[in-house]
Amino acid sequence: MDTSLADLRKSYERAELDESASLPDPLKQFETWLDQALKAQIPEPTAMTLATVGPQGRPSTRIVLLKGLDARGLVWYTNYGSRKGEELAAHPWAALQFHWVELERVVRIEGRVDKVEAAESDAYFASRPLDSRIGAWASPQSQVIGSRAVLVANAAKYGARYALHPPRPPHWGGYRLQPDRWEFWQGRKSRLHDRLRYRLDGSAWVRERLAP
Repeated sequence: MDTSLADLRKSYERAELDESASLPDPLKQFETWLDQALKAQIPEPTAMTLATVGPQGRPSTRIVLLKGLDARGLVWYTNYGSRKGEELAAHPWAALQFHWVELERVVRIEGRVDKVEAAESDAYFASRPLDSRIGAWASPQSQVIGSRAVLVANAAKYGARYALHPPRPPHWGGYRLQPDRWEFWQGRKSRLHDRLRYRLDGSAWVRERLAP
């Protein structure tokens, strides 16, 4: 490498996050930031890192896409038999992180995770493109396979079986994380970043500033 990684630096100077300008409800604050990310047309604004913990206490992360958001929590969809599905079955707590690089912002969220209702998963599955619905049947997610040809063969098999109307697989559906902690991070100059944490105390949100 021609450039030393230790010498790579960036000064964050786009915005600030002050208590007086932030909203008392973290969900409303998140919706405001998400709306700004969407309007800025940044790449993959709904992409979020999902962190889970396995039965032996070993953490793992992956990127999933936010597909629902309301007072009940944040929703994504996946294969229940995947590594993340197995880990959530063992430890139903997780963390999410959004990193909107262009806006110099990070949002971190923690809370309990539960499966969404079957009807909700059915409705979302029906809205997906046909190829994605067939793909949910074709991929034994997180399992070892011999080659890509396995996926192609599975897609052909299930495409022939279900044609234009594949039902939702029983092993596929949604999860909802119900937050009990949020953190909003805004990059600032001289590494004196703004960090506001919201933590649930009973039924009320407590907003606190954290040192960077």
